[in-house]
Amino acid sequence: MSRPGAPVGDPRRATPALHEVSAAELVAGYRAGHWSPVEATQAVLAHVERWERHLHALYLLRPEQALAQARASEARWRRGAPLGPLDGVPVTVKDNIATAGDPLPLGTAASELAPAAADAPPAARLREGGAVLLAKTTMPDYGMLSSGLSSFHALARNPWDLGRTPGGSSAGAGAAAAAGYGPIHVGTDIGGSLRLPAGWCGIATLKPSLGRIPIDPPYTGRAAGPMTRTVTDCALAMQVLAQPDARDSMGLPWQDIAWHDADRGAAQLRGLRVGLLLEAGCGLPVDPQVRAAVERAALLFAEAGARVEPMAPFLTREMLDGMDRFWRMRSLLDIRALPAGRRDRVLPYIRAWAESAAGLDGEAVFRAASQFHATRVATVAACQPYDIVLSPVSPVAAPPADWASPTNDPLRPLEHIAFTVPFNMSEQPAASVPCGMTSDGLPIGLQLAGRRFDDLGVLQAARAWELVRDPLPAWPQPPSEAADHVD
Repeated sequence: MSRPGAPVGDPRRATPALHEVSAAELVAGYRAGHWSPVEATQAVLAHVERWERHLHALYLLRPEQALAQARASEARWRRGAPLGPLDGVPVTVKDNIATAGDPLPLGTAASELAPAAADAPPAARLREGGAVLLAKTTMPDYGMLSSGLSSFHALARNPWDLGRTPGGSSAGAGAAAAAGYGPIHVGTDIGGSLRLPAGWCGIATLKPSLGRIPIDPPYTGRAAGPMTRTVTDCALAMQVLAQPDARDSMGLPWQDIAWHDADRGAAQLRGLRVGLLLEAGCGLPVDPQVRAAVERAALLFAEAGARVEPMAPFLTREMLDGMDRFWRMRSLLDIRALPAGRRDRVLPYIRAWAESAAGLDGEAVFRAASQFHATRVATVAACQPYDIVLSPVSPVAAPPADWASPTNDPLRPLEHIAFTVPFNMSEQPAASVPCGMTSDGLPIGLQLAGRRFDDLGVLQAARAWELVRDPLPAWPQPPSEAADHVD
């Protein structure tokens, strides 16, 4: 059985496995009385129990608290008074998104586990809207790796191949979405941390325009975003997550965006001006299978009526290295600020990476920081002629689970983010959607980047892509059930 490009169908059909059901269909089923938030949460918890010992995707899994939230939601649905479009939908949030009363380890054993004073904006919006906060998801130390390697959490793994990484830094969220831990997972992204795990786990995500989803603390390039199995669920999550919050000093003015209009069908691609970026300009070379999958996507866009033309690379080695050096210095200062006894708890790879910045003087750090703006200018200029830019998410498929990055070298740590990081700096929305599989069964991600602030346009193009792409394999199943699973 292949994976459909559309959300699951009519909720009046025979009751499906509720952990597989999209958020849109769950809500339709609640409204019609075909199933309840309690049933959905129980189904997800049972599925998590089958998977989690293999994946290590979750932190602070508390079934009784989740079921209490589900019972409250069930009562609201019975009264006909849901709090919003995600009321009763099981969700997770990433370790680094604060939830009131819970510790915030940031993926590292060096953190002091003090309870957070308040929900960060994404968690606050979900809770206000009645979503069932099932758990938090795991991440690497300080979110500075594209893997699930952490000195605090157990090693997160990819459900498509347990020997491979799910990516990062939204590692647990990517694994959880692909494994069916409910329909919506919220991660963060400063250089690719939503899109890389989405690409390597075969799911959908939107890194929104900077400030579209309020976040606390805000930082240059940092965005929160939904990670889901379908683009439709990404759009549904945006209805809730994009509500305003004054704590984000980089937040955009709130707009009444028609997120419900994300599905305009395949006709949305007709006449679209599309740039095809197959070489990033620096970093790792693109694997031939990844290139072929993206070229196939471009062909299908063209067959659907888009005007596709090749783009020249625009990111330079100076830009990528400058951003790397700046982040090394930032991390070095953070580590030096720790008490001596806690510094040694930081993952050795992160320490080696940060400590390599010790010899940089003020001029070198200034020149490094200047590359953020240089990247922004170059990216916006290169994308100006196009409505959408297609590219690989990563030049390679998921590397081994215990590697910190595709090079596994702290002195060459960012060679795989040259397609993703420009759109953090330019503030452009960028989605990842699956576009194929490698010969050994690993997902390949297609990145769709749009004009600044055109988040809805990116979702519409991504949803149209789901309708024209080639069939994908069924979702992975827990190892204990793999022998009984029929493709």
